[in-house]
Formats: sequence, structure tokens, C-alpha cells
Amino acid sequence: MQASLRLLNKRRFLPLFITQLLGAFNDNLFKNAMVLFVVYQVYNDEKSETWFSALATGVFIIPFFLLSALSGQMADQRDKALIIRWVKAAEIMIMTVGAIGLALIWGGVAIHSFAIPLLLFALFAMGVHSTFFGPIKYAILPQHLHEDEVLGGTGLVEAGTYIAILAGTILAGVIPVQIAAFGIVITACIGFLAGRAVPPAPSLLEKTPIDFHIIRSSVTLVRGTMHIRRLFLAIMAISFFWAVGSVLFIQFPPLVKNVLGADKSVASLFLAIFSIGIAIGSIAVNRLLCGHVSARYAPASVIGMGLCIVAFHIVCDIWPAAPEGKLMTFAGFLAHPLAIPLSVCLLGVATFGGMFVVPLYAFLTTTVEKCEAARTVAANNIVNSGAMVMGSLLALALTAAGLSVVNQLLLVATLCLPCAWLAWRLHKACDGPPISR
Repeated sequence: MQASLRLLNKRRFLPLFITQLLGAFNDNLFKNAMVLFVVYQVYNDEKSETWFSALATGVFIIPFFLLSALSGQMADQRDKALIIRWVKAAEIMIMTVGAIGLALIWGGVAIHSFAIPLLLFALFAMGVHSTFFGPIKYAILPQHLHEDEVLGGTGLVEAGTYIAILAGTILAGVIPVQIAAFGIVITACIGFLAGRAVPPAPSLLEKTPIDFHIIRSSVTLVRGTMHIRRLFLAIMAISFFWAVGSVLFIQFPPLVKNVLGADKSVASLFLAIFSIGIAIGSIAVNRLLCGHVSARYAPASVIGMGLCIVAFHIVCDIWPAAPEGKLMTFAGFLAHPLAIPLSVCLLGVATFGGMFVVPLYAFLTTTVEKCEAARTVAANNIVNSGAMVMGSLLALALTAAGLSVVNQLLLVATLCLPCAWLAWRLHKACDGPPISR
């Protein structure tokens, strides 16, 4: 752990770490400020709130599905540090548009006809921004770090990302929306300055033409990656994990409001606990594996995650109904006798999730040649985003069918079983005798 933290003193790591941290913070401050304001101030029924939460998730994810192949090609064919500067400059413009949308919705100006569509457009643009930054944040690590530092660096990036998500999520639930509008623009400017300090990371390949046909390039990229058995297993396991995560994140705001009867500060607390757990799991698994990239603990971790989801469901199911028309405050939630068991269950879900997913991301970037790392991550992002869209559609379908968000948790828990099976096969493929797909 101390060896990993020493990377924070290195220019080959620290500027990238800060840039990623600020980007994750900004994404979540903007998205959660928007979703929480709409859920708590605009809509007033569980179905509409779940639909909007799912729509916001889908709008952010679609660019990953459409543009990851293009972003992977650019990251492998161009200087990664230069691309960081481009996307961080774009973030300033995107967040300016998002700030205008937040100001309009706070002022009650054309909420449904213009403000909400403008916010969704900015969210889509941030999805595009993250699509082009995503492959770089992992692929640049093997290029700047030593082989025995990659897992530790990946763990720090994941831990820092979720701490940033934590900060953005908490702030979105406690500050006025007009302050959030100002904050996202300032953060984008600081992120741009941090990105300029990332050391050059030139392409390790000969320069070749980039295929701008997004469908053809996506099919080619995924086909060229998924035929490798170990990459196939790792990507599919990560994808099942994010399908579970997307449904949970969609459910949190309506569950907190309609099942627990609590205000938006408690919804932020839930997302914050989830982020803390991922950070804890990211660091813990690095310590357990002693810097060695392995899927050894992945099957047990995701089974633990599923059991914690079941326990979370049980506590939600016995939670007493709140008085009509009155939402529990943050202090009221903390004083509730079931608050601690509920929070512990959620923390367990996230901690086991972090222990599961971090080694798999490190595996993706260390199993292939450094010059192919960005495209491997991009292929993973395409499949992951497809799984997350399917998770969003599943949540919408279950809600439309009348299944409550509490009972949807049990179905989410069952998705951990194929995830564990894939992780077990990956562990055998990496550390045991060869197996067939």
C-alpha cells in the first residue's frame, strides 16, 4: 500500500490522477444535482422518477457504446497526453451548457420544454467526453509505470475515482443547484490545467488511418478482442458487474424517496457509501494480491456482493412506512434503528464490488501489449456500456410491469451468479491449466 501511495509523488502519475479525480467529481456533481433536483422537485411518483433516473443513466452511457472504438483507435495512434488536453478543453464548454440548464431549472424557466432537454444534452456530451478519456486513464498507466506498479496505480485510480464520486455525490445532495452550476464550470477549468501537466505518452504504433465508421470499427474492435479467451472472460465478468451497478444506481433515488421516505441528502448518502466501499475494496484487494494481477479473489468477492444485496433487500423490506407527505431528514435517518444495518449492507455490496472489478481492469491492460491497451479498454467499454444499457432497460421493464424497486433487488442479486462463474473461469484460465471457452 505504501509503495502504491508513493506514486502520488511522481509526475508520471500524479497529474493523471488529479485530472481523473476532478473529471469523476464533475460528472457526478452535475449528474446527481440534475437527477436529485428533478426527482425531488419536478416529479412526484415512483414510476416517473425511476424512468427519469434510467433515462439519465442511458443518455450518459450511449456514447461509450457508439464511440469507444473511435476513442480506442485515437488513444493508441496519437499522443495520449495531447488527447487529454483536447477532452479537458471540451469539458469546460460542456459544463458551461450544463450550468445554464441547471440555472434554468432552478429558476423554473421552460423546465420540460427546454431546461431538462438541455441538461440531458450536456449529460450526453459529458458521456462523449468520458468515452474519449476512459481508455487513456488505464492505457497510459503501463506506459508511464513500471510493471510492478500497474496494479497499485490502477487501484489508486479506482480508489481516487470513487472518492471523487463520493465528494461530487455528497455535494449534489446538500448544496443549492445554483452553486452546483457554478462549481462544475470552475472544476472543469482546474481539470484542464491539471491535464496539461500529464507527461507526453506518444503512440507506440506506426501511424495508420483511423476508421471513423463507428459501427464497422466497433464490430472490428470487439471481434478482434473477444476471440482471446482470457479477455473474453474478463470483459464479460466486468460487464455483468456494471449491469448490476447500473440497476442499483437507477434504483437509489426512488428507493430512498418512496421506500425509506427520506430526502435527497439521504439519497446522496447512499451513493456516497457505495463510493466509499468501492474505494475500500480497490485498496484492500491490492494489499491481498501484493501487487500481483490475478482473479484469485474475484469469484468469492462477487458472491459476497450478491449476499450483501440480498441482506440490503431484507432490511428495505422491513423498513416501516414513512408518514404521508413528510420526508425524513439526514439526521432522522441516522437516528433510525435500521439505518446502521442498511448502511453496512450497502457498504458490503460496494466493498466486495471493488475487490472484484479492480484486478480485472488491471488484467485488461497488462495481458496485452502496451500499444494495444487503449483499444482493449475501448472494447471493454463497448461491451460494458451495452450491458449497462440492458440493465437500464431491465429496470424500466420491471418498473413498467409493476415490480417494486425493493423486489428488483433480488433479481439484481441473481446476476452475481453468472458474474462469479465467469470470474472463476478467468482465474482458472490465468492461474490453472488451459480451459476451452
